[in-house]
Amino acid sequence: MNVNRRRFLKTTVMSAAALAAPGTLESIAQTGGAAPKKTAGGGGRTELIDTNVHLGHWPFRHLKYGTTPALVAKLKRHGITQAWAGTFDGLFSKDLSGANARLVEECRKHGDGFLLPFGSVNPAWPGWEEDLRRCHEVHRMRGIRLHPSYQNFTLDDPQFAKLLEQATTRGLLVQIALELEDSRVHHPIIRAPSVSPIPLAAVLQKLPAARVQLLDGSFAWQRTPQARLLLELPNLVYDISNLEGVGAVGRLIEGKHWNLAGKVPIERLLFGSHAPYFPVEATLLRMFESPFTREQMQTIMAANARRILGQI
Repeated sequence: MNVNRRRFLKTTVMSAAALAAPGTLESIAQTGGAAPKKTAGGGGRTELIDTNVHLGHWPFRHLKYGTTPALVAKLKRHGITQAWAGTFDGLFSKDLSGANARLVEECRKHGDGFLLPFGSVNPAWPGWEEDLRRCHEVHRMRGIRLHPSYQNFTLDDPQFAKLLEQATTRGLLVQIALELEDSRVHHPIIRAPSVSPIPLAAVLQKLPAARVQLLDGSFAWQRTPQARLLLELPNLVYDISNLEGVGAVGRLIEGKHWNLAGKVPIERLLFGSHAPYFPVEATLLRMFESPFTREQMQTIMAANARRILGQI
């Protein structure tokens, strides 16, 4: 059967967006899809948490939904009920305190209660302890987001271990972006190699109370012998924004991925779109490409996010 690609994308994305509409859950299930449970008191809306969006200006190309109002409207149109937002300013600004303050104001002004701000902290710079304190005590953030490939530190840096320990003491979730942009399309002046998460194993084994989420990872690191240590750590979770291939999420859970060895427990996977750099539709399609049950859909789309953030 010859299927028009544009029609396929439009139909699938409309099905994903329908998750947010009352009265559609049964019809989706009957047609081969599955949907997570409705939010309590949500008027029939399905809970869908996007754990990976950025606000602000990406300096190397124009992003269609690069303004906060446009991004919020786009996310809501596809049924997102909450989005965890970092800031592109955290990659390039020397004044992280100002960048975090602007992030909080953007979230309040354009998505109060919908956008959850995740501040930037750079352990390679002096005074990062004050930035961490302000994220927690002044801005009342639930977590922070690190960009080691742009902030010039590695995950075996002693200062990173110190930051993770202090963030854990404060009860903050720590997100680590492994690869914001494919290295093949970097601007020539940018040197931002993909970050290996392997050193995290040693750090997290010493901090069992820490909560860490890896963003924008390809899971290529899973081919290494040390990867099993990471997969066995219950306090480490991942978003699915950078998984490629039809049915890749389901194959990863089943241990049947084409290139990767072993299984990734479903409890470790969170919905994350990397919007506006990636289209929101891409991650929605990933959810519908695998034959998930209703419970599995709910687990990835919201339950894991609420659990790791301590909302259950």
